[in-house]
Amino acid sequence: MTAGVPRNWPAQGLGCTGAGFCTWNSRTCSQKADLSRQPQQTQHLARESCIPARVVAAIDVNTVANEVYKYNFPHTQLLAKTIEGITLEEFDKLSFNMILMSPPCQPFTRIGLQGDVTDPRTNSLLYVLGILPRLQKLPKYILLENVKGFEVSSTRDLLIQALENCGFQYQEFLLSPTSLGIPNSRLRYFLIAKLQSEPLPFQVPGQVLMEFPKIESEHPERNTIVTENKIERKKIEPSICFDKSRQRSGKEAILFKLETVEEIDRKHHQDSDLSVQMLKDFLEDDIDVNQYFLPPKSLLRYALLLDIVKPTCRRSTCFTKGYGSYIEGTGSVLQTTEDVQIEDIYKSLTNLSQEEKITKLLMLKLRYFTPKEIANLLGFPSDFGFPEKITVKQRYRLLGNSLNVHIVAKLIKILYE
Repeated sequence: MTAGVPRNWPAQGLGCTGAGFCTWNSRTCSQKADLSRQPQQTQHLARESCIPARVVAAIDVNTVANEVYKYNFPHTQLLAKTIEGITLEEFDKLSFNMILMSPPCQPFTRIGLQGDVTDPRTNSLLYVLGILPRLQKLPKYILLENVKGFEVSSTRDLLIQALENCGFQYQEFLLSPTSLGIPNSRLRYFLIAKLQSEPLPFQVPGQVLMEFPKIESEHPERNTIVTENKIERKKIEPSICFDKSRQRSGKEAILFKLETVEEIDRKHHQDSDLSVQMLKDFLEDDIDVNQYFLPPKSLLRYALLLDIVKPTCRRSTCFTKGYGSYIEGTGSVLQTTEDVQIEDIYKSLTNLSQEEKITKLLMLKLRYFTPKEIANLLGFPSDFGFPEKITVKQRYRLLGNSLNVHIVAKLIKILYE
């Protein structure tokens, strides 16, 4: 586990295992320990949440993620070890009052074996839960992120039991970046907990909230929670991601790809939601995109499975660590010729030879999103970067399955109120 970057945080800095620890340099002497796989994100979270903090240590065993972490945060202590390798005494010496956790999600994913507590990758979280009540001083704040599905796991029950035994009040959430106007669907489980006897003002026992709580802050300069939710969230207008002259409901549309009527309607609705930004706001300018174009072989084999978006779309699917290497289910691809209609191309493929099909599909100029563009969608700041020796494939792997910095920063603000 760790926290600080996409899903590998600490050393895995952008993925899922490791840990990072930080302290808040504020008048309240708030301190933070990051126990996830994304230490690099921890640094960005602290910055965006506007709560002064100092990272005490980042911990992970992924050497590539560690290189990225050191490149971005050269002055932070980085420990290449497992969470289980940290003793109780070492935890106490870190003297933190906030823990951010993003434990491995594989034991809880829908497509996995769902080993839950029996999966060895859960050991890091179970170790932390065992350490927690034995600390000389309990942290005041805890935030945990994981995959949807964690909320119905036995591991979650053990987490809740540990928090209640230690005197924490908590609330669970299922949140996606789209709730903050970011055109990327990534539904994730979050838990925030605070060491206090009174319930949280927005606490709903036994329920997982699907949106951010609306809380009025006593501090106007920090009151970003309510105001953002007061926007006319679901203002809908005809989508300009699709050809308006041919826009139809899913029932009327031609199913020229392997999509259901419901999927087409959902995409039209997403692209018409004015509360979400267009993808073009997250794209790089003046870059050589030739290396990112999908090769003809991939176009021919996976044409019917691609999730294709345009710069004017207001949606994209979750990017996984296999993006750039695999096609199906790894993330959206970008159509860079906006004057060519996808429907026209796909309808014309019938009865064509393979060479002719490739020629038609190449007209769409489909490319992968660049690592920088994915980082933009994940909320990483403009100055975040990779060492030159980190390959494009490695960058995709680190960014894949990452959490969103904006969401966690907002939750930290809410927790810190």
